[in-house]
Amino acid sequence: MSNWTRMIPSIFFTDRLNSLRRESFMKLIKNKVLYVTMIAISVAYIVYVVSANLFFDPQATHFLSHKTSLNHSINVPVWLNVLHIHVIVACLAIVTGTINFLNKIQRKYRKFHRMNGYLYILAVFAVCGTSGYMAPYATGGRINSMAFNLMNIIWILMTITALIQIKRKQVNKHRKWMVRSYAYCFTNLLIKFLTFVLYDVLGMQYDMSYTSAILGTILLNYSLAEIVIRRVYRIPTHLGLSKNIN
Repeated sequence: MSNWTRMIPSIFFTDRLNSLRRESFMKLIKNKVLYVTMIAISVAYIVYVVSANLFFDPQATHFLSHKTSLNHSINVPVWLNVLHIHVIVACLAIVTGTINFLNKIQRKYRKFHRMNGYLYILAVFAVCGTSGYMAPYATGGRINSMAFNLMNIIWILMTITALIQIKRKQVNKHRKWMVRSYAYCFTNLLIKFLTFVLYDVLGMQYDMSYTSAILGTILLNYSLAEIVIRRVYRIPTHLGLSKNIN
């Protein structure tokens, strides 16, 4: 066998290795950009939500002014207390979720990652519980109440599925389901943004704008999560927990 023939597998292997390294490097850069963007959005949103709901308008005067033609009368003091709890635990879900997507935390501080993950789950349940209380008083009536309850159920199921997958040591499946779950942390942000576009920019009636925004958010939550999954978790990530990480 000639030297040239022997070199062919070596050249092919080297080219393939370099290609994988380039792909891995580009993935790392994209992940960092995505993570920094996620942190920036999270911080900005938390600052806005906390300041708007706990400082500038703690009585939710502007928001309550749109709640007309409700089927249930609102006990405003109780509703406000639930709203404030909802805001706090929603921010907690965003913070804990953001932290747990950091690769360094996942690889080097697994105990912290696990405990922080349980805190995220508790926050999700608290968000959904308070949202469930407020759902019957949703602006726009029963259809929006049903939509909020549907999103609460979906969010809980996705979060539980993520927990089940990591208990089975299915790391990549766990991370994909966590992406789907985490997307729901920004439900209120998307609703507010879409309502602003439809009501303030396009001039639609507020109730119709709000209803359309909720339905649009359901689609966006799913679509954005799947886009991130396809771009970031297309290649399985091995954290040393299992050989089967599909």
